[in-house]
Amino acid sequence: MQPYRTCLPHDKQGGSSPNQGDKAPPAIHHAQVIRADPDLIADPTADRAESVPAPPGKRARSEPGGAKAPERQAFPPPPVPSWARASGGAGQGDPLFFAGAGLALLDAFLRRGPPAAGALRQRLALKSAAATARILRLNADEGALRDLRFAVGDDPGPAARLLRLWARLAGRPPALDGPRLLDVAAAFDLPAPNADALEESLRVRGGEDPVSAAARAAGYAFSLFPDAPAAEAEILALWAFDLAIALRLRWPRPLPLIATRILDPSLRSDGGGRLRPGDRAWLKAAAGAVALAAASALDLAADLSRRSEILLAVAPKLRAKPAQRIVDRLLAEDCVSPAEAARSAPMTGRAARRLFDRLVLLGAARELTGRPTFRLYGL
Repeated sequence: MQPYRTCLPHDKQGGSSPNQGDKAPPAIHHAQVIRADPDLIADPTADRAESVPAPPGKRARSEPGGAKAPERQAFPPPPVPSWARASGGAGQGDPLFFAGAGLALLDAFLRRGPPAAGALRQRLALKSAAATARILRLNADEGALRDLRFAVGDDPGPAARLLRLWARLAGRPPALDGPRLLDVAAAFDLPAPNADALEESLRVRGGEDPVSAAARAAGYAFSLFPDAPAAEAEILALWAFDLAIALRLRWPRPLPLIATRILDPSLRSDGGGRLRPGDRAWLKAAAGAVALAAASALDLAADLSRRSEILLAVAPKLRAKPAQRIVDRLLAEDCVSPAEAARSAPMTGRAARRLFDRLVLLGAARELTGRPTFRLYGL
């Protein structure tokens, strides 16, 4: 064999430079340096002459090459037991008990951080907007309000303002500040109230249960507008009620509740009229509405949790790169349009429509309008 050349030979053009450093040592077999029967010392402090046989060695398990990323899981709430539901009319039994039981179950569910918590809040905001639209005698159901969410213009109308009011309540932390309260009053063309006094009425007082504290705050907010239309003042009082509940329970985002069931026929007074904040039986009616609303919200949360499980399971199978952003929007919003998703992803409108069609085919999303054009998708 030709010996290894360490000098500069006449190599052909393009050859590598010679290695002028030290060569690697010759290979040594492990049998020359490792003893066959090693003696292990059981205790370093014991006599070194006394040795114990070495324990049998354990073969290390081979670990996978990369750490497995933790999977996002949905957290369905437990079914609402029959004793926690207001059976029949909300006036049967103690409404405060049913309201407290429902709020406790909701609080335990929200503190687990479910993936679809944002969609739950926005869906309840849509239901609250539809219910308060009936108080204002507006012809706007949930489907019409969904379309108004994408309306363009500075003043799309009173129904769209209602939806924005409840959506902002569900999407922002329950902070107490004067400008925010004044903006809510201005949305209904109400005179500017004493923001400091209203803020003080919403503060948490020790020893008061959440429903009673919220009912007191709503009654005070309603009394600030004696000369204003009763419908607008009542909606602002319901808004203050949900804000006070969130403050009392220390929720990161309010959950629109009372407006979704305040128009239930079982909550009417003995004379058949609807009770308003500040009436003598207002606390009983508010507690009954919260009891009914909490049970309905838990049922809705269970349905959204099941759907979010399917969405999270199929999300890794989507080949589009911006698909994860669309999945996050579906978990955070009541509905998403393909055009809106295409702008936020970003992707083309055609690609967004194909992605939504695939999600519907896989059972991970629903088309909420039933129309051939301007479709909206959600959990």
